[in-house]
Amino acid sequence: MDMSGSLLMLLFCVALGLQQVAIKAVAADVAPLAQVAIRSTLAALLVVAVARLRGVRWVDARAVLGPGLAVAAGFAAEFTFIALGLGYTTASHMSVFLYTAPVFAALGLHWWVPGEQLSPRHWVGIAIAFGGMVLAMAPGGKASAGPAPTALVVGDILGILAGMSWAATTIVIRTTRLSSQRPIVTLAYQLVFAGLSLLVVAGLLGDLSTMRLSPLAWASLAFQTLGISFAMLLLWFALLRRYLASRLGVFSFLSPVFGVIFGALLLGETLTASFVAGGVAIIVGIVIVSLPSGAARA
Repeated sequence: MDMSGSLLMLLFCVALGLQQVAIKAVAADVAPLAQVAIRSTLAALLVVAVARLRGVRWVDARAVLGPGLAVAAGFAAEFTFIALGLGYTTASHMSVFLYTAPVFAALGLHWWVPGEQLSPRHWVGIAIAFGGMVLAMAPGGKASAGPAPTALVVGDILGILAGMSWAATTIVIRTTRLSSQRPIVTLAYQLVFAGLSLLVVAGLLGDLSTMRLSPLAWASLAFQTLGISFAMLLLWFALLRRYLASRLGVFSFLSPVFGVIFGALLLGETLTASFVAGGVAIIVGIVIVSLPSGAARA
């Protein structure tokens, strides 16, 4: 990757690292599920407008209605698990466990897609990542400050479920007509479905009626809507058109590192030795799984 691509990916990773922190920081004012619903709805309006300007027609979206709805459901599930999980665990933990997605995607592609079978190196990486999950979630290694050990485990499991949901969307995209469709169509499906469905759920739970839109809440929602759901996702698709996905994928694992750092610095979250060791093992395992064969031999 050239310098401009590297700097843009660094910006992308920093923004995604702040995502869980931004949600957690204003959770007392706006429930996490309501935050995700609002940001998805607003970003959906922007993405649909951009799609129209780029000449995307309704017939293009209708041609992939089935897989589009499937990937949208996975996207909505991912952020529902994130929102619920942040009520139990820390932003640092969520940042790491969310990024187990490539491991589950590799396993799903191995079982369902011919030619995507895992090599011994991939299985080693998966074993390291799963070992890291167990170590990072070990109740005996939790600090006394912050959420209770049982709550942390519940939140960590929800984080893993979010990663599995993310992996499911990857598998759907890879195995359906969405793989040849314009990325903005996929993004529109994800945001429209997530926004509408989560607004309904948040309304039924009373999360929308109990919001307190403090200045910090406004700032967080603006960052999540414009910075994450709109700008950074469009940047990701733009980078995918210019650079190799394998290079971007490995680079993106800086995101959980930044997530842990920001959680500790901005929210005062305590990092235990077992979580740090387990988190490092998870990231190492994911990088091993994600590296292309040629890069692994180089």
